[in-house]
Amino acid sequence: MDTSQESKKQYEKMVETVSPNSPILKNCLRAFFSGGAICAFGEGLYLYYSTFSFAEKEVSLLVSITLIAISAVLTAFGIYPKLGKHCGAGTIVPITGFANSVASPAIEFKKEGMILGMGAKMFLVAGPVIVYGTLSSVLVGIVYYFLGR
Repeated sequence: MDTSQESKKQYEKMVETVSPNSPILKNCLRAFFSGGAICAFGEGLYLYYSTFSFAEKEVSLLVSITLIAISAVLTAFGIYPKLGKHCGAGTIVPITGFANSVASPAIEFKKEGMILGMGAKMFLVAGPVIVYGTLSSVLVGIVYYFLGR
């Protein structure tokens, strides 16, 4: 065995002894309940907006807009990152996490200017999600088209 392999194994051993164990069950429960709370809040908004004379599509749109706006405002005031640190993945999965991933770089790079700062960096995190989400939906659509015939 050469020295690079040996040093790599020593490094891995050192990292394993120094790194704290992650409380997987606790993290999963936090993510489950926080994500569920966000979704339950969205359902509450849906029921609230349904009491007005909006069509079902309009109610869904209003819920999405409200959740995105709340997420962007909480991100701007530095609250959403703290929620993310405490709640974990539960805040990333719903639409609020996507809004946070767009608003956060926009706020961070605003000082560099509207075009080269905020405009260029806004989709730093969310851009790949949009690109690969669009690409995969096109591929699924093509497969569905040919299998549906």
